[in-house]
Amino acid sequence: MATTQQFHATGLTCGHCAAAVTEELTALDGVADVGVEVVVDGTSTVSVTADRPLTEAEVAAALDEAGGYALVRA
Repeated sequence: MATTQQFHATGLTCGHCAAAVTEELTALDGVADVGVEVVVDGTSTVSVTADRPLTEAEVAAALDEAGGYALVRA
């Protein structure tokens, strides 16, 4: 059963950033869909639909690999 989680990140400024984040997160095991709402100079929202819960560490690593974006931990 797929679930959708929301994460927040900083450093994203454009569609290219969103595409890079989407590519890295989609590569994670079980991820079916990724949506990114870019907020320039603010906190962007990343929605991930997967067949298992993702850990903050997995998401943080994917954000870093995509371009040094930072996960905002709750």
